[in-house]
Amino acid sequence: MSWEFVGIIAAGLTSLAFYPQVVKIYRTKSSKDLSLGSLWQMAIGISLWIAYGISLKNYIIILANAVALIAFLSALVLYYKYRK
Repeated sequence: MSWEFVGIIAAGLTSLAFYPQVVKIYRTKSSKDLSLGSLWQMAIGISLWIAYGISLKNYIIILANAVALIAFLSALVLYYKYRK
């Protein structure tokens, strides 16, 4: 098995891992169980991974983290929309 294939599978799984949380926030209209600090920390970390991927010209790193960043930015928007 190619390590690049393993990287693609790992990137796909981790990129999509937070989307169920975004769906839950949207359905319940509640973000009370989320830590705002952790959301910002992950968004910044993912942004740095994208920058790192760009520097390496590694499209797997770039794409995987861009997908993950969309999930975290969605969660941030929903966090502010549904906070009480």
